[in-house]
Amino acid sequence: MQNNENDNIGEKINDFIRNHRKAIFITIGILLFLFIGLIAFLSISDALNKKATAEIDELYGRYNGLSLINDEEFYTEDLEYLLTDLKTFAQKNKGFAGSKAWSIIGLIYSGRKDWSNAQEAWLSSAKIGNNTYLAPIALFNAAAASEEQGNLEQAIDLLKQSVAHKFEFPAAPRAQFSIGRLYETLGDPTSAIEAYREVLIKWPEMPVWHNLARSRLAFLEVK
Repeated sequence: MQNNENDNIGEKINDFIRNHRKAIFITIGILLFLFIGLIAFLSISDALNKKATAEIDELYGRYNGLSLINDEEFYTEDLEYLLTDLKTFAQKNKGFAGSKAWSIIGLIYSGRKDWSNAQEAWLSSAKIGNNTYLAPIALFNAAAASEEQGNLEQAIDLLKQSVAHKFEFPAAPRAQFSIGRLYETLGDPTSAIEAYREVLIKWPEMPVWHNLARSRLAFLEVK
């Protein structure tokens, strides 16, 4: 009885294949084509990523080499060439490589104390590198550039974004402390106290920022 049932199932499968063999072959062909296309896409993407990584490493090496020269007049022209190459690269690349290019541009403008362009570069770095660890660092640096321009409320917002980012970074307790410091500067002790308390809650193992936050809390709460 069992054998008859198996034979019937086998015949039905064979009949289905015979009756639909054209559609089956086409489907298999499409799946195979898509699979080969996916492999090709991944291979090309990997090659392009490696190429972009090698290029940004070379650009970063040029920046490091120039930063070791003390005579600004000697390397100004070379720095301009580097800045042009970095911008061209950054506009063509996304992800980690593009984000790193914008971060180097931010470093160059920061060195010149051109805070407006530095902030714009750091924000670009954070945007296209949002899925990398570079993003919270870029937001932190953009906040510093914003503060240099006197835009304290904007700086606070950027610092909050850096602290809340899905990628943690070593300067997070410093960023949180800076939020409190800026609120103090703005004359908002209530918000400053809340910010400092966050330092105590989230980073109790960081003695430097923990002690600084506790010191500011003691001062503000006495007032």
